[in-house]
Amino acid sequence: MTPSIPMPDRRRAVRRASRIKFLILDVDGVMTDGGLYYSADGQELKRFHAHDGYGIVLAREAGLGVGIISGRETPIVNARARVLGIVDVHQGIDDKVAAMREIQKKYRLAESEIAYLADDLFDIPLLRTVGLSGAPKNARPEVRRVVHFVTAAAGGDGAVREFVEFILGHRGKRRR
Repeated sequence: MTPSIPMPDRRRAVRRASRIKFLILDVDGVMTDGGLYYSADGQELKRFHAHDGYGIVLAREAGLGVGIISGRETPIVNARARVLGIVDVHQGIDDKVAAMREIQKKYRLAESEIAYLADDLFDIPLLRTVGLSGAPKNARPEVRRVVHFVTAAAGGDGAVREFVEFILGHRGKRRR
C-alpha cells in the first residue's frame, strides 16, 4: 500500500508565490516527460511540450526571470533554452543549491524570491531552500511531500505552464 501524500497548504503557496521574481526549472521529468529517447545511432532526443514553452514565454514577458538547473548535460537543453530566451542554463550539476546561489548572487535575489520546479530525490535540498517549491503530479512521492505546490499536470505535459500561471496569478499580491 502506497502511503498517502499530504496536499500542500494552498494559502501558504499563494503567499510564497506573491514574492517570486525568478523561476528555476529542472529538465528531465519537468520540462520533459522524463523519458530518455535515443535514435538508432545513439543520438539523445527529448520531447518538450509547446504549452510549457509558451508558459516560459509568458513568464519572461511578465518580468519573471527563468533559469535551468539540470543534473544531466545535453546540447538539446541548450537548444531549447535558446529558443525560449533562457540565458541562465546550468547543466551537469551535482550541487543544485550551489548553482542556485550563483543565480541568486547574479540577480541579487533573496531565497524567498526564487521558485523551483523539480521531480526527483536529488532536487530536495534545493526545493527546501527556495521560497516556492513545486513538483509535477508524477514526481517522486518523497518530493511531493516537501513542496509547496503540486501541479495537476505531469512533467513534460503542462506542469511548467501550470506552475508559471500559478506564480503569475499571485505575484505581487499580498494575502492577509
